[in-house]
Amino acid sequence: MSRTTGGGDERTGRTIRSVEIALNIIELLQERGRIGVTEIANDLGHSKSTVHSHLRTLEKRRVLVREGDGYRLSLRIIDMATRVREQVGNYDVIEREVDKLATETGEIAHFGIEEYGEVYYLCKARGSQSVETKSRIGTQQPMYSTSLGKTILAHLPPERQEQIIESCRFEPHTPHTITSPDALYEELETTIERGYGIDDEENIEGLRCVAAPVKNGETVLGAISISGPTSRFTDERLHTELAEHVKRAANVIELNTKFS
Repeated sequence: MSRTTGGGDERTGRTIRSVEIALNIIELLQERGRIGVTEIANDLGHSKSTVHSHLRTLEKRRVLVREGDGYRLSLRIIDMATRVREQVGNYDVIEREVDKLATETGEIAHFGIEEYGEVYYLCKARGSQSVETKSRIGTQQPMYSTSLGKTILAHLPPERQEQIIESCRFEPHTPHTITSPDALYEELETTIERGYGIDDEENIEGLRCVAAPVKNGETVLGAISISGPTSRFTDERLHTELAEHVKRAANVIELNTKFS
């Protein structure tokens, strides 16, 4: 996770340094758990007095809790996360369908949405024979190398789609990763034609995924997917049984959204 520092005002397009420091501290505690002032100062490159002032402010606002000689994120973060999640319409339906998909297939199921040109995991469930991945609720992945991302990207308005693709760095996560805009546009066309997107070992070697879009009219709300090892996600099963599973789940969410 990258961290930045800066200063200035809105007229120059620069950011407020004190806010960035505070957010960098929160991100560091998110990664490390409980840590002390010295470790935070050394990691972020600020003086201990600067870090201590920010910690006291965040503690006063009950964002952090002091424990012994260290600090951790407070339970207030859970309340914030819950309220953000509830802003997504029909979250209960989404969660139910993700759980059902994982149970039916025995694999990992996800629901993702697009923010800042990346796909963020909103919901995750594990089936009885699932292979664990690094994905966690709230974390993000590239859109060009994931089934969720490509499926959402394929159904975005052309201007937004082009904007995201132009900003892609196209890092080759595996030998199978798409690494050019032309190849990605071609893949998006295929995704539209068949009604679902795939990740063919493009993000993690040995792992394949299939995803279906969840739409409200012409607006794509997100996508739902299942992931598993190549040994179980054969071509035949991927493009028939598994694709039907995600399309069925997407349809249920869409119907509940339409008539809610």
